[in-house]
Amino acid sequence: MSSFTPSVAGHSSSLSQGTPPSPGRQTQGTGHGPERIAPGEIAVGVVIGRASEYFDFFVYGIASVLVFPSVFFPMAAKLDGTLLAFVVFSFAFIARPIGSAAFMHIQRRFGRETKLTAALFLLGISTAGIAFLPTYASLGMVSVVLLSLLRVGQGLALGGAWDGLPSLLALNAPPNKRGWYAMMGQLGAPIGFALAAGLFSYLLANVSEEDFLVWGWRYPFYVAFAINVVALFARLRLVTTDEYAHLLDERELEPVSVGELVSTQGRNLIIGALAALASYALFHLVTVFPLSWISLYSQRSISEFLHVQIAGAALATVGIVLSGLIADRFGRRNTLGALAALIAVFSAFAPHLLDGGDWGQNIFILLGFALLGLSYGQAAGAVTANFSARYRYSGAALTSDLAWLVGAGFAPLVALGLSAHFGLAYVSVYLLSGAAGTLAALSVNRALEIRD
Repeated sequence: MSSFTPSVAGHSSSLSQGTPPSPGRQTQGTGHGPERIAPGEIAVGVVIGRASEYFDFFVYGIASVLVFPSVFFPMAAKLDGTLLAFVVFSFAFIARPIGSAAFMHIQRRFGRETKLTAALFLLGISTAGIAFLPTYASLGMVSVVLLSLLRVGQGLALGGAWDGLPSLLALNAPPNKRGWYAMMGQLGAPIGFALAAGLFSYLLANVSEEDFLVWGWRYPFYVAFAINVVALFARLRLVTTDEYAHLLDERELEPVSVGELVSTQGRNLIIGALAALASYALFHLVTVFPLSWISLYSQRSISEFLHVQIAGAALATVGIVLSGLIADRFGRRNTLGALAALIAVFSAFAPHLLDGGDWGQNIFILLGFALLGLSYGQAAGAVTANFSARYRYSGAALTSDLAWLVGAGFAPLVALGLSAHFGLAYVSVYLLSGAAGTLAALSVNRALEIRD
């Protein structure tokens, strides 16, 4: 394959000839001259990195439903135990922007390789720590405190694991292929979910319930640690090459202080976070929340339901790929707005489908995942073009963190709490509010662009 060189107007291909970086910037690399990286290698690095993170993410999310209420919150009724597990689940989303800020400071002082290595080691240690964590029966509330600290560690690490690869792909994409490049990083979500759900489904089908709650649930966390090790070396191989450093330097994809970012780009951060709200609200309402609803209020086999969700993840994968083609034809923001409107329509049918028996639940999962793929494929960085080059790297990371926090972090807790006490109609309200937030943010963004 040819070397990966900038293809946006106004940038030459001199990087492939070893042109030095901009004055005042320090190149990080192997010291043996710039290596050539094909676009396919960058894309593989993006997908591997995101899939490993999402596998961790969903192993914890599924365990929050199937394991933690019994293992760490046995003192509460099953519903209350699940709600308490979802409270701890949200801690990672609160910690994530803090992790981004802290690890960007590490990157400014010690370099990209050190930042990424430290973040992924923290993620692996936190995940492996959960696998070895004593239960409530052994340590009482101390086990809950330790679980909470390890969950915070996961959130800090996920914030710090931002490597700039998705922004690099998007910035170097031809003008008519930006939607296609933007969706690549999003493929990690359905891949990570399918792997996590498949592993739990296998264990549930082949291990007794007693053994599953004693030791079987720990196995996915061991696997997550192993996957993180593989992902670490795959991503470090990219960030230690000279050409990767050259490309990041030329695009000015370097971190800035959070104070400077907020003071100068606060408006863009808020608009960017809200623009993705519909996608992120739907994200947990087709993955973690319905699993908890089935576990609490249905006699249906959890293993069988996970199979339906895996089929949904396959549809989401197709949807993400299609979103790239659609966005390149009609525009990323138009695509995101149209999908937000469809999610709003879908929200009206959500309670009836969830309460409609096996077939209704299957339709809810499959249709919800399809909409999620089409929308989520373009949700990351939909308005990051608002950021100037100096703020693009940090702005893209913190926009994503805030979107996760506002749209998804509390979704399972709020959806389950409201629907259990007041009815499934509140799932509609939650989804509708997310769609309204996206449409409002896109409208404000368009108006500001016209005014500016």
